Amino acid sequence: MAELEIHSEVEGNDPLGKKIGILAAVLAVLLAVVTIVSHRAHTDAVLFKSDANDKWSFYQAKRIKFHSLELGIDLMTAMAVRTPAAEAVITRYEKEKMRYTHDSEVAQEGAKKMDEKAEHVEVQALRFDFGEGLLEIGLVLTSLYFISRSKLFPVIGIIGAVVGTALAISGYFI
Repeated sequence: MAELEIHSEVEGNDPLGKKIGILAAVLAVLLAVVTIVSHRAHTDAVLFKSDANDKWSFYQAKRIKFHSLELGIDLMTAMAVRTPAAEAVITRYEKEKMRYTHDSEVAQEGAKKMDEKAEHVEVQALRFDFGEGLLEIGLVLTSLYFISRSKLFPVIGIIGAVVGTALAISGYFI
């Protein structure tokens, strides 16, 4: 039976390697948190945009009804002889036009607010995405220490991770 020997080029006692391993694990946890926050922000933005689209559709429906009433009033007014029943219909249409005007204004305000919310969350998500990317780069560069044994990689990795973390945190404050 063949025996398998595993040779290690590095001594088993590498205190810096242990610290960098722990640092890489911490960066991986930070990366996971920022990734989840980023995905959640994108989901929220889609939901807000969908809600805004629903509100814009409601606004359009109210405006179509308003314009239909205007058309009805125009047709009734164009009649040569107006009966009392026609006058009653015109009066009712005028009241409904006022209601549809109010409803459409309310719907428009709601749609604009939802659009603003969606845009704000997208700006936050962009910050989270950049933070996520820099944390990924920081983690990879830090891990390159184990291949190269160069201390330069963890230093650059830490800088990238700090900037990425700061960017992700700044997403909450915009």
